[in-house]
Amino acid sequence: MTHATPIRRDGEHPSPLNAALSAAERGWYVFPLRPGTKRPALHGEEQCPQIRDCAGGHRKWEDRATTDPDRIRRAWADRPFNVGIATGPSRLLVVDLDMPKPNSSQDTPCGVTTFTALCERAGQPVPATYRTRTASGGLHLYFTAPPGVRMPNSAGKLGALIDTRAWGGYVVAPGSITPAGPYSVLDDRTPVPLPGWVHSLLTPPRSASPSRAALAGRAGRAQRYALRGLEAETTSVARAVQGERNSTLLSAARALGRFIAWGDLPRVVVEEALQQAGESAGLAPKGCAATIRSGLNWSIAHNPQRRAA
Repeated sequence: MTHATPIRRDGEHPSPLNAALSAAERGWYVFPLRPGTKRPALHGEEQCPQIRDCAGGHRKWEDRATTDPDRIRRAWADRPFNVGIATGPSRLLVVDLDMPKPNSSQDTPCGVTTFTALCERAGQPVPATYRTRTASGGLHLYFTAPPGVRMPNSAGKLGALIDTRAWGGYVVAPGSITPAGPYSVLDDRTPVPLPGWVHSLLTPPRSASPSRAALAGRAGRAQRYALRGLEAETTSVARAVQGERNSTLLSAARALGRFIAWGDLPRVVVEEALQQAGESAGLAPKGCAATIRSGLNWSIAHNPQRRAA
């Protein structure tokens, strides 16, 4: 494919506007990030003016990402915003191979090393696909997501320092610059489909616990209300942005614990739903489980029984 506004390779950096236009030409949905950062520049729900995109109600960054070149030019006209790519609408799954933190042990392998070893154990080569270098020196491997599947984010599921971004997630596009460094293209080929063996590792096994669908089929009024609450809270957690994910998860657990205390929902169903939502938002599995346990325990202790009608 020929790009009118090409992303240049490592060592050369396009303007943020050209970076956004180039990504959109590939069919990738973009939105502005605050200049010099990885955080969305769009307003939050509390500050929503309820106009334009949000005329029918507040829309989050994933819903407002666009491929429209005119909208992109207007958005980047006045400020050098960095560029975010909403991976879900773009039908992408991006494998994020991170670097150890500066205070980590010198023996800690980076995400690239861990992923390479994972490929070797699977008897597969490291996939050749669209690839970028992150500001920290890690890598982003871009894949097209499996058709007909709405894959969530994951954190550590493939291995230490390996996350994935899909629905509910975004990545910083090449051409963006942070204090840690620039994001740049290393391999400009078209992304290849997500390898089946990677997909299988990211697909959770079926649970033997009661499903939400099974509960809904025999739910009374109280349970139906509880299930609607569970759906709303897990959606909020899955869409939480970096910096707000853990607090959103804790708030959701505290809100849902009362339904366990009142006997409207089994604890295992709530825990599994919140765990999946938290991991899809990018939280680490262990930390996610600890936050859920803390929030549920607090709520159950403060809601020992349903008030009499």
